[in-house]
Amino acid sequence: MLSNLNFRATLLSIAILVLFLGVWQLATAPEALVPQQGELSEYEQLMGAGTDRRSSSSGIPAPTEVFAHAFNELSNPFYDAGPNDKGIGIQLAYSIYRVLLGFFLAALIAIPFGFVIGMSPLLNKAFDPFIQVLKPISPLAWMPLALFVIRDSNISAIFVIFICSIWPMLVNTAYGVASVRNDWLNVAKTHQLSKVRTAFTVILPAAAPTILTGMRISIGIAWLVIVAAEMLVGGTGIGYYIWNEWNNLDLASVIFAILMIGVIGFLLDASLAQATKLVRYAD
Repeated sequence: MLSNLNFRATLLSIAILVLFLGVWQLATAPEALVPQQGELSEYEQLMGAGTDRRSSSSGIPAPTEVFAHAFNELSNPFYDAGPNDKGIGIQLAYSIYRVLLGFFLAALIAIPFGFVIGMSPLLNKAFDPFIQVLKPISPLAWMPLALFVIRDSNISAIFVIFICSIWPMLVNTAYGVASVRNDWLNVAKTHQLSKVRTAFTVILPAAAPTILTGMRISIGIAWLVIVAAEMLVGGTGIGYYIWNEWNNLDLASVIFAILMIGVIGFLLDASLAQATKLVRYAD
């Protein structure tokens, strides 16, 4: 029954994709038989409108053009022709490195600290106001302060990832630890387990699914934020790549980069989703 449902869902997904690509192709079809009307604005001239009567009326590249560009980029993703001309593989590698470094630094602090807060109702109530005030602050709001204090754009971007990653992991860890069933804790007391052994053999396994859910949320937010952060600091990374190609008015590269962001984000989320399945257990 489940395999049949998955098969039908896959067919429906393929149909939706084909429909979307077909509409996109038709919407960007060249107007070979329609002459240009009136004078073009300076922006339209820069975008190439009017240079070829067969070009798309919307100025947006067709799927075939984006796929051709993607094939060229992916055929040599790690070329390096200078500061402003690097392959998509290099740009993604810089972004993934920043995201993972900031994410794991946040995990090293958020998970142990959240564990302690979750085990102590007093600390939970004491730190809750600070967490609730700091959590809603946009990570990019920290960027000017980070640049001023750290004076390094690369480390500042990692710091922003650290800031945005820490809160979901901290909150979910504290919640998961505080929500462990009293029955299980009473069993540990019956067996006269020490607090440390209770924490590692009872509380941690019980809270692990919630902790990994917080990590999954954090990695998604971190991947969102790094794109915007790299647009601000420049240099390298997929965010800078998009901004640079937009300045070059190369929309095919922009759309291709957007698709790559989605693919990498999907892979990061899927990896943590699989890890979450490994620590789930049936009641």
